[in-house]
Amino acid sequence: MKKMYFIAIYPPQEIIEEIKTFKKDLAKNYANSKALKNEAHITLFPPFSREIELEEDIHIAFQKINTEITPFEVELDGFGSFANPKNPVLYIQPKENIHLTELYHRVKEYFNFVPYSFSPHVTVGFRDLSWENYLKAWEKYEAKDYKTKFLVDKIILLRHDGHWVPIAEKKLEK
Repeated sequence: MKKMYFIAIYPPQEIIEEIKTFKKDLAKNYANSKALKNEAHITLFPPFSREIELEEDIHIAFQKINTEITPFEVELDGFGSFANPKNPVLYIQPKENIHLTELYHRVKEYFNFVPYSFSPHVTVGFRDLSWENYLKAWEKYEAKDYKTKFLVDKIILLRHDGHWVPIAEKKLEK
């Protein structure tokens, strides 16, 4: 039996709740309910599927990631989007952050079997967001102000069991 896994950074719960208000707006006003299924996060390695019997190997690789990094702050600043007519995405953008990029490269040392270009973001709207509704939402969100910051002090490995469940975490510590 196959399961889906991915690696991410999660902001604290109060920021997850703040971001949920934008997702609720998209669900209510732009017919985009799928985004409500996921908690706000920054993906370090995208979802991949593996046989459940191989989960131990995933844990071993996850534990090998070098997280000897001083915990660092990520600043979220405003909205951005991937204007792809087939699959538009609306997101909150983090400011450029060398520590975040470094952490991604460390994850990539052990998780590199899926071609993946790192473009850090916190998804607000996607999947069932139509191109027409994306254009309407983007009009509103393009100039919308949203700023916050949070400390990144761990990375999380998740498994999909009907919804994403954390199955391991690794603290950042110098």
